[in-house]
Amino acid sequence: MIPPVKHAPRWLVFVIDLCICLVSITLSYYVRFEFRIGSEQVNALKLVAPLVLFVRALAFISFRTYAGLIRYTSLKDAERIFMVTTSSTIVLFTINFIVYSKSGQFLIPNSILLIDFCGTNILMIGSRLFYKTLYYTIKNVDIEAENIVIVGIEQFAASAKRAIDKDNMAGLKVVAFIDPNCKQEGNSIEDVRIYNTSKIEFLVQKYGVSRILIAQKNLDPVKKNKIIDKCLQLNVKVQVIPDATAWINGELNTSQLKSINIEDLLERPPIVLDKRRIQNYIKNKVVLVTGAAGSIGSEMVRQISKFSPKKIVLFDQAETPLYDLELELKENLHFYDFESVIGSVTNDYRVNKLFDVFKPNVVFHAAAYKHVPMMENNPTEAVFNNVLGTKLIAETAVRYGVEKFVMISTDKAVNPTNVMGASKRIAEIFTQSLSCQVDTNFITTRFGNVLGSNGSVIPRFRKQIEKGGPVTITHPEVTRFFMTIPEACQLVLEAGAMGNGGEIFIFDMGEPVKILDLAKKMIKLSGLTLGKDIQINFTGLRPGEKLYEELLNNTENTIPTYHPKIMIAKVPDLIPENVIPKINRLIETLPEHNNFKVVSLMKDIVPEFISRNSIYEDIDRQKKYIVNDYKTA
Repeated sequence: MIPPVKHAPRWLVFVIDLCICLVSITLSYYVRFEFRIGSEQVNALKLVAPLVLFVRALAFISFRTYAGLIRYTSLKDAERIFMVTTSSTIVLFTINFIVYSKSGQFLIPNSILLIDFCGTNILMIGSRLFYKTLYYTIKNVDIEAENIVIVGIEQFAASAKRAIDKDNMAGLKVVAFIDPNCKQEGNSIEDVRIYNTSKIEFLVQKYGVSRILIAQKNLDPVKKNKIIDKCLQLNVKVQVIPDATAWINGELNTSQLKSINIEDLLERPPIVLDKRRIQNYIKNKVVLVTGAAGSIGSEMVRQISKFSPKKIVLFDQAETPLYDLELELKENLHFYDFESVIGSVTNDYRVNKLFDVFKPNVVFHAAAYKHVPMMENNPTEAVFNNVLGTKLIAETAVRYGVEKFVMISTDKAVNPTNVMGASKRIAEIFTQSLSCQVDTNFITTRFGNVLGSNGSVIPRFRKQIEKGGPVTITHPEVTRFFMTIPEACQLVLEAGAMGNGGEIFIFDMGEPVKILDLAKKMIKLSGLTLGKDIQINFTGLRPGEKLYEELLNNTENTIPTYHPKIMIAKVPDLIPENVIPKINRLIETLPEHNNFKVVSLMKDIVPEFISRNSIYEDIDRQKKYIVNDYKTA
């Protein structure tokens, strides 16, 4: 083992630089006089050399060229050296002309100053690069390097390579760059060849590549997914750089590389928002967000804070997450125009007091129970929170003249097979019925699962994988739509801008994802082998669970909007006189805590609500029997 190489002390670097300057001015005289120097030139050099060294030394001290670690020499260091030699040479030229003006003779021939300027730059920069190369050669001589490939050909990618080269303890060697746009194949970056994406397998076989580093900013998600999928097939580890700016500034090393995660695979192209439209209904307005401490609610608050609201009212009954959100707004976003209010949307007195004190102009209603199995076992609470809570907030909004009321719904409200989805559909129906009668614009937004939300499938899989498995999936054919939380909230804001009241907006959720494939990819990304290191178990569909989610029911069509990712669901017209009494009747039964009665009334309001894998299937069978018996009679 070769002993570690310590960095040179600053005084030594300073002395070496002065020695380089002495060598440079001496060589300049020899070059100028074609290596035929007489005693006259030698005497002149003895007179000039101390002056040159003194001026250069002052410049070195001013610019602190000796302070940096030589082994980390970069383009910035070369620029600093060039500035030092330029400024000190200008001083020498100035002295030269002052002497000439008084004596009629130049102290130093101008040609020598120019030669010395070039020589000093070459020798100082060259010596640093030589030392850097020597340092890493010595440090890495006994390290067997792991061959890696960098995806990207921009400055970011080149900076990544330099950071890897500096980090001698990482034992990594960049053998190729990949151009994701396939336009620069055959060219090189720092003597490393560029290939296109079709050559990944070739590079893995030729160089034994075991890791690929993604270092392309704003890489198209589709291209990224293809690259990652190919790497997973080849059992090649994929990593990304966490902070581009820090790498470019040389502040990070290879130990901080971040492994790719499943959220990166599900990423989609960024959404283009009509910020002017959003600003028009948010700026200088009091905005109330219910469920503000939840996954969706908290992101809504973050997004809204960017559009200059007069105040955001954060309303939630979860005190700890609400406190955490407060800290984030103050410390990270530097946003202070908000008020946190603890309370429940089902507390009539609290809701009225909230509106009376803050008088919101816009309401985003995100408070809801969302877990299907939990609500299937507790239908009374599902209706209490999701239906009654929505009713109280909506009616109070009308009384206080709220301009816009945006309700966040779910794709589980479409042809619901569970209590949770049906409760959200009833909430949709209620707000739609209100929009027919009042000035407040009631707008509903529907979307599927969001990545990383509390209790969702991805965090659960991640915990199971960390424990060594098994990973549990209800059914091999289950599929779900996925969307990132920021993407969903951006579309909610956009829908709020375009809504005039009564619309149900649905979002382009992309292609449905098979949960089994999701689990397999997460296992591969963790470096484990399915069937060897970890197992997948199928547990059967949970009560109320669907195999496939839908964004429209059988009687709905879509109408396009100006935004390609937002559509309007064309739903059958509602007659408030028909639905409001039924919803009131449902709420009146809640104190009885009769689950079957509650679910039966829900099915009466939402005829397409057909229970699956649930004890409430008996209600559907009884209704079917009654209908058939009626037809027979």
